[in-house]
Amino acid sequence: MATTTDRDLERAAALFRALADPTRLGIIERLRGGEQCVCDLTDMLETAQSRLSFHLKTLKDAGLLRDRRQGRWIYYALDPDAIAEIESAVAAIRPSASGLRVVKRCE
Repeated sequence: MATTTDRDLERAAALFRALADPTRLGIIERLRGGEQCVCDLTDMLETAQSRLSFHLKTLKDAGLLRDRRQGRWIYYALDPDAIAEIESAVAAIRPSASGLRVVKRCE
């Protein structure tokens, strides 16, 4: 996101909306260690499977997660490209290393 376009801003907003929930942030944190089964995430987050499924769908729809089915179970993992997008979006709004800009007051 070196040059920020409207499309970049929309994508960043979608990513931040998907992350704007404590349960979803907890899911992201648990998946940092690698792929997890829904059953394990349910136990780790101490939440109902239906509630967890809603949050997993939100994160997947935002492109933050990948999933795969193995038998009856679905396993989720972070999408590394999406994590790089989040880092880029944060970097785009971080103040520059040279400090704050001086702006003229409106008269």
